[in-house]
Amino acid sequence: MQNYFLVLSYNGTHFNGWQAQGKASLRTVQEVLENTVNSLNIFCSPVKITASGRTDAGVHALNQVCSFAAQTTVPPEKLADCFNAKLPPDVRVQKSGLAPENFDACRSAKQKTYVYSLYVSERENPLKEEYCVKILAAPDLDAMRSAAEILTGEHDFKAFCASNSSAKTTVRTIYSIKILQEPTFTGEEMRVYVTGNGFLYNMVRTLVGTLLDVGFHKKSLQDVEYALTSGDRSSVGKTMPAKGLCLYSVEYKN
Repeated sequence: MQNYFLVLSYNGTHFNGWQAQGKASLRTVQEVLENTVNSLNIFCSPVKITASGRTDAGVHALNQVCSFAAQTTVPPEKLADCFNAKLPPDVRVQKSGLAPENFDACRSAKQKTYVYSLYVSERENPLKEEYCVKILAAPDLDAMRSAAEILTGEHDFKAFCASNSSAKTTVRTIYSIKILQEPTFTGEEMRVYVTGNGFLYNMVRTLVGTLLDVGFHKKSLQDVEYALTSGDRSSVGKTMPAKGLCLYSVEYKN
């Protein structure tokens, strides 16, 4: 048996998240990927694929890293083409190869970056709607960046976590939050890049909702500090729609 890695991109619109749930009515990335891979009959035994982390329903991925152990005669770098020939068009393997023997896509991950995309417009833009969330006006970026500084570092993010989370601890470390605004050929866009050692259920989407509230002067910097110290869910912004969120990158030691 050898250890392999995959780098996936997928449009999460029609997926009920990453993790297979054993229900025929729920389409997940893991289930589609494993069913496709195992239908090719190029491995000596059924393959079980591990991802760097679970993305929620409707969330996209640009570089989702996966790993699995298997035995095959297909060259490692050719597995991507084999899988893509059978995968549906909303998920693709961008790269495949051999991984170190002890590599695990989830446990070996050191940090992840998510990006949340927004665009400023009075009306919906069909060229953006699948991957971005519309806001009516540009927020105060300086205020948002000041709030981002408060959120950076190791904190208890209980207030930013969905109530049905099963996490054992709500303490996480955010290494950076970058807020970029740029004009495009279809109008002004804004992206929030959040890098951390791990994220709670709905955490990034709630962080963005809170930053926007600060940017529109609905909440103050003191409100953000209170959310971190109190863990009060009612003190933070709304959980933003899943369609604006994308797993941007996963980084590993070496």
